[in-house]
This record gives sequence, C-alpha cells and structure tokens, in this order.
Amino acid sequence: MRLIPFNKLLIVFLMVFTVSVSGAEIWVAPSGKDSNLGTKSSPLATVHMAMRKARELRRLKDPSIKDGIRIIVMNGTYYLKEPLFVRPEDSGTAESPTTIEADVKAKPIINGGIEIKNWTKSTTVINGLKKGSVWVANAPKKAGNLIDYRQLWVNGKKAVRAKNTAGTTMERILSWNHEEQTCWIPFKDKSVKYEPGMEMFIVQWWSNANLRIKNIEVQKDSAKLSFEEPESRIQSEHPWPAPWISKNNGNSAYFLNNAFSLLNEPGEWYLDKKNAKIYYIPRAGEEINSAVVTAPVLENLVEVKGTIDSPVSHFRFKGISFQYSNWLRPSQQGHVPLQSGLYLLDAYKLKQPGTPNQANLENQAWVGRPRAAVEVNYANNIQFESCRFEHLASTGLDLNKGTNHNTVKGNLFKDIGGSAINVGIFSEEAFEAHLPLIIKDEREMCSDEVISDNLITNVTNEDWGTLGISAGFVRNITIEHNEISDVSYSGMAMGWGWTHTPNVMQNNKILANKIHHYAKHLHDVAGIYTLSAQPGSRIEENYIDKVYNSPYAHDPFLWLYLYTDEGSEGFTIKNNWIAEKKILKNHNGPKGNIWEHNDPYVSSKIKENAGIRAPYKDLEKEVVIDEKWGLQEMPKPYAIELIGSDFDIEKIKSTLVGFRIVGQELYQWKNHLVIYGKMNQPERTKRKLAGAFPSLEIKIYEDLVYDFQNFERCKDSKPASDWENIVLTANLPADEKLQKEYVEYHKTQFEKWPEVAKGFCNADFQQLQVFKKDRQLILVISIPKGENLDKLNPKTTQNNPRVDDWNALMKKYQSGIEGAKPDETWIFLNKVSVEEKK
Repeated sequence: MRLIPFNKLLIVFLMVFTVSVSGAEIWVAPSGKDSNLGTKSSPLATVHMAMRKARELRRLKDPSIKDGIRIIVMNGTYYLKEPLFVRPEDSGTAESPTTIEADVKAKPIINGGIEIKNWTKSTTVINGLKKGSVWVANAPKKAGNLIDYRQLWVNGKKAVRAKNTAGTTMERILSWNHEEQTCWIPFKDKSVKYEPGMEMFIVQWWSNANLRIKNIEVQKDSAKLSFEEPESRIQSEHPWPAPWISKNNGNSAYFLNNAFSLLNEPGEWYLDKKNAKIYYIPRAGEEINSAVVTAPVLENLVEVKGTIDSPVSHFRFKGISFQYSNWLRPSQQGHVPLQSGLYLLDAYKLKQPGTPNQANLENQAWVGRPRAAVEVNYANNIQFESCRFEHLASTGLDLNKGTNHNTVKGNLFKDIGGSAINVGIFSEEAFEAHLPLIIKDEREMCSDEVISDNLITNVTNEDWGTLGISAGFVRNITIEHNEISDVSYSGMAMGWGWTHTPNVMQNNKILANKIHHYAKHLHDVAGIYTLSAQPGSRIEENYIDKVYNSPYAHDPFLWLYLYTDEGSEGFTIKNNWIAEKKILKNHNGPKGNIWEHNDPYVSSKIKENAGIRAPYKDLEKEVVIDEKWGLQEMPKPYAIELIGSDFDIEKIKSTLVGFRIVGQELYQWKNHLVIYGKMNQPERTKRKLAGAFPSLEIKIYEDLVYDFQNFERCKDSKPASDWENIVLTANLPADEKLQKEYVEYHKTQFEKWPEVAKGFCNADFQQLQVFKKDRQLILVISIPKGENLDKLNPKTTQNNPRVDDWNALMKKYQSGIEGAKPDETWIFLNKVSVEEKK
C-alpha cells in the first residue's frame, strides 16, 4: 500500500469539514469525540479542539474559510478542565470572521464547575438540628488536592455560605480600633465558635469587605475580632471607605460566615476542608438526590488575549452560555475594595494632604482588578451576541486593556457575584488610583466599544459594591438600550481617577438605558454615576426609576438617580426620565456639565423607548425584581420654618446636609427662616435642627392645601428645565370658620374656578403651592429660571377677569404676619445662598 505524505493527509482531513455558503463549519457535541472529523454527523467533543481545527484552516489558508469559520456547538453542557484561550492566531478578518455559535434552537453551556453527587443524610445531631436535617457529601478533589470555592448552586439557585444571622438580617459592630486593627462586636450567641477560615463580611459606605478572622476574643456579651494580613492593615489604614460609627443611622452592618458552627438554616452550606466534607441544609421542596449541585472550579472560562502588536481580531461568540466561575482571592488575601469592586493592594491616609495632581488629596490607594469569567485583552472587532453569563462568582465579562471596536449586544447577565461588565483600564496596579491615565501608546486604550441591548439582572450579589456596567478610562464608548435591575449598588458608572485633570477619556455615551430596582444593599449610589473629566460625553434619554430601600445604608437619604462625582466635567446630561430631581453634583470640574430636562416631565416616549430593542426583547422575561425588598419612599414637598434671632446660616446648612433635601433652598425675612424642598422624614430633620438650635421655634408645614403643577394642568405643557422659587408668607384670620372656607376654596378651585389655573398656565408658572400650619401660610411660586415674577404675574389676569374676582375674594382671608407693615399682606422672603455638598 502506498503511504500518503502527512501534509497531504492533513489537507484531506481538513477538507472533510462542511463548507457552506457562510463559510467552513466545524461541529461540536457532548456526544462527539475529538478524534472525529468535526462534521455535523461526526462532531468533535470540545470547543478547544474545534478552535485548534479552525486555527489550522487559517494557518494553511484553506479556501473553505473565504466567508469565515463557524464552530457550531450543539445542545448540552461542556465542562471545562482549563480555560478556552483565544490567541492572535485565531483571528479572522472582516470578510472571514471566526464564530463560536449555538446550533439552531440549542442552548450550549460552557461550564467551569463540577457537579457534587452522592449526598447522604447526616446521622448525627448538627448544631441542634434533628438527625437527617443536614446532608453531606465528599468534597471534590483535583490532583489529590481539595477544590476550594466560595459559592455553591443547587439547581441553579445559589446557596448561602453558613453565617450567623438569619435570612437577610445583619448585626451592627460596636466599634473599630484602627490602631489595634481590631473590631468589637456583640457576641451573645455562645454557640458560635471561632474556626480557621471564618470570615467577617462588613458594609462600609459604598462598599463591603471580606475579612479573614485571625482570632475571636470573647468578653461577656462582646467579642474582639482580629484579622489576617494583608487585609488587617489595609482595612484599618485606608481612610475611604471605612467602617462607620453613627448614632443617627447605626454602625456598620456585618455578619460572620464560613464556620461549621454557623450552619443552621435551610439553604446554607459549609465546606469542611479538614475532613474533606461538604454540608448542605436543603430548602423546602429540594430533593437533594435528584438535584444538580454545582461548585465552581475555574476562575476564568474564556480568555481572549492578544498583544499590543498582535491583537486578536474578528472573533465572535453567539448564543453560548458561560456558567459557573470561581473567585478565590478573598479566601487567600481578603477583599477590601476602594470602589466598584477594585480591591486595595495598599492604601493609607497622608499625614500632610496634597499630591501634584490634587492639592487636597489625603487618600492614597493602589488597586487590583477582580477576575472575570470571560476576559478580553488586546482585541478588536470581538463580538458577544445573544450569549448568557450566569452563575458566576465575580465579574461576568471584562474588556480590559487594548480593546476597541468590540460589540456586546443582546446578552443576558444574571446571577453574578460582581459586576456584569467591566470595561476599560481603571488603575494599573503600579499606579495610584487617583492619578489621571495618560498613555504613550494609543493601542493600550479601550475605545469605540458598543454595549447595547443587554439584560443585566441579579448581579453584584456577592461583592455588593460592584455594578451592572462599570467603565474606567474609556474613550468613544457607547452604552445604550441596556436594562439593569436588582443590583446592590449603582446601575452603571463611567470614569475613574477622581480628577478634573485632562486624561484619555472623551466622547463617551450613555443613551436610552432602563435602570430600575438598584441600591439593594448600599447607598451613596445612583442609577448613573460618573467620575473625572470626559469632554464631549453624553448621558441622554435614559429611564431611571425604583430604588430599593436598604435597611443597612450608612446614609439612608443618599440615593440618587444621576450623580456626577469628583472631577466630572464635559458631560451633556439631558432628557433623562427620573422620578424626581434627586441628583448630586459633587466637586465637579471647573468647566462643568450641561444639565437640561432631567425630570419626570420629559416625553413619555423616552420611557417607552429606553431599554432593550428588537430582536432581543424576549430577554425582558428574565428580569429579576425582589418583590419582598422595600422601595425608597419618594420625597414630598415640605416647608420648615425657624423663628428666632441670630441665625447661624452655615451651621444650619451643615445640619441639613445629611438629609439630602431635593431642591433645598433657604429663605429669610427678619426673624423667620424657611427651608423649602422635597424631604423624607421631615420630623427627623426637625429633631436634628432642634438639637442644634434649642433656642429656636421650629415648625413643619406639611399641610399642602393647594398644589398647582404646570405639567398636570396646562395643555401641551413642557416644563422649564430649571426653576426659580419665590417664597412668601401671610396669615389667615383667627376665625377658624374663615380658615376652613379658605381651605375649601383651594380644594375646589380647579373645578369651580378653572380660570385661575388657566391664568397660571398663561403666566408660565411652573408650580404654585400653598402650605398651612395653624393660621400661617407659606406660598411658593416657581417660575422659569431667568424670568421675573413682576413680568409674568400680569399674564394671570390677561383676558381673564375671573382671576381678578378670585384675588378680590381671597383678600378677606389674608393678613400680614407679626412684624409686617399695616399695608403688607404677603411678605416676600429673600433667598439665602446654599452651596451643594456631598
């Protein structure tokens, strides 16, 4: 028999692959073999081998790849033993891309976990639970070593690492000693025992920390915790975000976890490393013998990695599900984030504030980046479409360094421990986090990415300080028509560095996204959050609504819809539908931002058009909303009056800072000072003011007897973007009968005196509100900013004589307050300057 040369045999072998009008096809199936041909009838077993075959086709410049290579993955689960690595040699071209895609109607899963089987009921009493309540299995090993993990899923639902508090409740620390690097906690439950590997999970401002406990020293009903290094030093030295101590809102919330003595509640699990056993208490209805119990093994499932000179290009994933990734750093070195899940490698407070970049900076920090299930570096024209990122321990998808012209569209991100998507450089580990990024080689930039029409839901459920979408130093990026729900912190963030110094960021766009049910666990939060200078950037036509009510927030009023934080400048922020003008502009750059029409009065089409578009709208059925979790109460309009002498205006303003009063303004006339705005819990505000100013009389005006809103009452109205308020006060007669008549006239005015509201519309009054307390009235007239009341007011009676009748009728009910001149009825209060503070 004549032997065929190996190179000819290889060519013959490769030619067996299916060639279609859309390019070469390589098929993969769970039932396949990697020694097969790779055809539909003889599929390969792994995507790894399919990529190798595709790489060979490109190396040999096979004519079948003219229109691209399609690696078609049939239905089933593909367990990875190592990450899938996409190299520069795997690159396609614009005319001939390589695509890893699901077969028609198939839902293939790339799985980085391991299934745990052979569960048996415990035969002993565990933590006071009756025999058989706890199930046990042998903990899986790899190469003779126990596999470590921090998550466990039962039938796709995440179990809870054994902890000392029930359900979603948490406890409060007693104190924190930064010099000793110790924490005191209440410790009444003596069944809790210290065990190696035990951790503390603590909430601190806009983040949380995972601290490995070194020792627990019990003294009566309290205990002192000390921690392992390096997190012990970092946690106690870094100034922001730190544990908080607050008489008003409570100290930092925490729980202890990862100890056998804490295993006592359905849904909890514990990995006993010493005895190589895993324990689980089933939830109601779970049949463990038939359940699929999965532990994550691989931290990284897919790595697309080129170099600065040889990037990966024109590679696509379509319809693939990436599931079950691990993240072990918190178990090995603790986890103390600065912000957005970027963990601190080192941090401390400067004894003498000031750096060359920021004169008042006192916070020094160097950060690392968490692992992601799918990581992309030095790659362009990569596409993820209609994929699913689920049951992942840390970040879902990370477009890190040297990425550009990539597209992420129509994907589902669900049940993820960290951010769904990280994009762009944040800080290199060697550089301090508050420095602007200035690069020498543009190829290092993350630019021209498109993230669109994705559903991001139930993410950030391990590291609460992460986000739906988190973008660092990026340029020309477009984030549009995504829907984000059920997140612990902010919906999305854009920018890094906390600086107005010019840097690489510019021309970024956040457009038509739908963000709702966020801030589940933390505050100092927003639907959309920005940092640092980004000239030419736009935030437009987003729909932001429904904020969760976190019971453990350090600042319960610091939740926002739009938040331009330190250094933010160069943004145009307009036509965003938000339920209230609850925004914050904190230490923005000197060049500022343009704000226009961000309120509930923008076109309803903005709400209708925001979020996911066709053909991906079926994703909406996957939206997660925690119905049992409460929502924030919307602030309501109130006036608070302070009566006295020698007002300390600066002290009053500083007392009010923590209450986050929407549209807060101060107005004064003689010994009367009026605080006007939309508030939560005005009684609490009054108590705080009374404590600070015991000599002042303080009154709350919460009886809104009249409320004219231009948007509701004026046909074809388009409210002004910015308003100016005029505040007046007067008295009603002492006769209670006349007071009731006045109130009744105003309750029925819209029906019986419609000409009055018509006059207000004609004058372009934005709103007119009358508050009553006893017999005193506070009147607030809102007009477009830049307009003049003397100019607008005559328009109320123009061709409208019945308004004159109304005004004449009202005169008998109004008189000047004490101190007014005999001919004065309504007293105008003068506006007091108020600076916006964080």
